Amino acid sequence: MSTPAVFALIDCNNFFVSCERVFRPDLNGKPVVVLSSNDGCAVARSNEAKALGIPMGAPAFKYHQIFNDHKVVQFSANFELYGDMSDRITRLLTAVTPRIEIYSVDESFLDLSQLDITDYAAWATAVRQRIWREVGVPVSIGIAPTKTLAKLASEHAKRVHRLDGVLDLATAPVAERERYLAETPIQEVWGIGRRLAPKLKAENVFTALGLAHMNPRRAQQLMGIHGRRLTSELSGVCCNPLEQAGKPRQTVMHGRMFGEDTNELFVLEGAIAGLAARACLRLRKSGLISRGACLSLSTNRHKPGYQQLSQYITLTTPTADTGVITAKLIEVLGTMHNPRASYHRANVLLYDLQPEDALQADLLGQVDIAGSSLSQARMRALDAINKRYGGRTIRFAAEDLSHAWQPKRQLRSPHYTTDWAELPIAKLQL
Repeated sequence: MSTPAVFALIDCNNFFVSCERVFRPDLNGKPVVVLSSNDGCAVARSNEAKALGIPMGAPAFKYHQIFNDHKVVQFSANFELYGDMSDRITRLLTAVTPRIEIYSVDESFLDLSQLDITDYAAWATAVRQRIWREVGVPVSIGIAPTKTLAKLASEHAKRVHRLDGVLDLATAPVAERERYLAETPIQEVWGIGRRLAPKLKAENVFTALGLAHMNPRRAQQLMGIHGRRLTSELSGVCCNPLEQAGKPRQTVMHGRMFGEDTNELFVLEGAIAGLAARACLRLRKSGLISRGACLSLSTNRHKPGYQQLSQYITLTTPTADTGVITAKLIEVLGTMHNPRASYHRANVLLYDLQPEDALQADLLGQVDIAGSSLSQARMRALDAINKRYGGRTIRFAAEDLSHAWQPKRQLRSPHYTTDWAELPIAKLQL
């Protein structure tokens, strides 16, 4: 007989804000928000900020008065810090069990079915305390026989104070599990959201419990196979196994809103070179090469004359070489650039991906196998040097044509854990 499935979802509470508070404990209990690129919108809020009625995505300029009146502390997004803190938590969880699925920067699923755990709630409490002690970030943990139920349990663990951040629905009685399902609005069910909720409400399904009791055939008619799986998952039948390796990438994209609108060609070239370098690095880390690339430019949609332009290119020899792809995209920029338009955003998309070790010669001999081998060796050397001495130690000159396009992060906290020059200083007074 197979072992019954048991999943735990470890969900970091208000993750970006919590990372800032690790190095600023004086902010505990105070309203804090983290702002998006160019300090535009709130992408993370402390519980105190939420209590003030500041919604997710709140434009900072619209809530300027509330920020001032209630002394809301604002930070520009410090993604380098958040990524490093996320890696620390992942390493800790991997030491608990290698059967882990990293769902997002602040959420991970663990498969507990192979672990000898007699009391899931006590186990979760111990893990929660360890993460707090070793990393300093508060987490909520939901445990259940399916990933959908584990997600639901973690949300209740986060909101209900008496649960102390842990909810075990794997061993809970059916009546208790159904009580939590009945308390979950249908739009808050993982995989439903605002798009599918109206369809279900039209069927008089207003809670997770209603969806669990829905006829699976009708759920499939409304939502496809996704709907049938959801009804089963909410009933405790596992339909979504752990995805340890993750799905193969289909595309890689990097895009940025500029710090200020620009029509300067050299500024756009610097932006494209920087975005292409990031996209190619991610491609190489995944062991992939790309046959196609796309450059997109857009003006500010909130200003008259909004334009969005895209142009695709096909590479004869698939590659992840930053220099090759950057040169092709900058060449394309020359045909797209309108000196009368002020551009607000650029995106670099790499698509038609394949494993780097699967490159094959073509019948007409157009694919340069020897050149590809040299290119891969060159990129491996570049990545090895940057890994040893720090990112951007070696880079392509085009990346330094201009930094005027970089998003504004005037309220960024120091890179406490990723920059030697910004490490926190501890003073011991005897």
